[in-house]
Amino acid sequence: MAVPSMFKLSLLLSLLSNLNGGLWPDTTHKSFEVFPPTCNRIECPSFDTVHAGNGFEIRRYNSTVWMSTSPIQDISLVQATRTGFLQLFDYIQGKNKYEEKIEMTAPVITQVAPSDGPFCESSFVVSFYVPKKNQGNPAPAEGLHAQRWKPTYVALRQFSGFVTDSNVGEEAAALEASLAGTVWSTAIEKSRASQASVYTVAQYNSPFEFDNRVNEIWFPFDKEDDLVM
Repeated sequence: MAVPSMFKLSLLLSLLSNLNGGLWPDTTHKSFEVFPPTCNRIECPSFDTVHAGNGFEIRRYNSTVWMSTSPIQDISLVQATRTGFLQLFDYIQGKNKYEEKIEMTAPVITQVAPSDGPFCESSFVVSFYVPKKNQGNPAPAEGLHAQRWKPTYVALRQFSGFVTDSNVGEEAAALEASLAGTVWSTAIEKSRASQASVYTVAQYNSPFEFDNRVNEIWFPFDKEDDLVM
């Protein structure tokens, strides 16, 4: 079923808006474990929940393909996501080698490699989950590349409201704290040495959904053989 054009426009506006500029009402940010409602309307990558802890969840994502931007240097995650999503939105509207329109999916993710200082540019890669029917032969496009994920584990924290540059750092720190002292924390630390990004921000909702918004902070890691799932 085709996704209504209004929803596509809504998601575009969500990522183009200056979300930390006071344009939207503030909401309470908390950890809560729900299946993202958007995934009842459009395609999302499949996963299994292998553990639910205090303030975090461990998921296993199946092999997936994502269309990704080149690294974007910026001091703002919100601005970098806006820049990257413009490229990805053009891509799904047919600006690709096959001139093929591609269905909207969720979430749009931003992989973050933080800078060493508060006023230095971080590196951001913005990605669109490629629908299953396109994963065997995703359309190439200038300035974009396909990321082919093997089965991937992530520790994650959900939070509500609109994503801002300030609350992303707070939520990442809260996830780090909730994982402290667990076997998952050890696995994450081991994996970070070989990863370009430190954490990922996943966004699911349109800007016109003010209630039950779901965003996620992901810490990807490689499964250790001695971890009990």
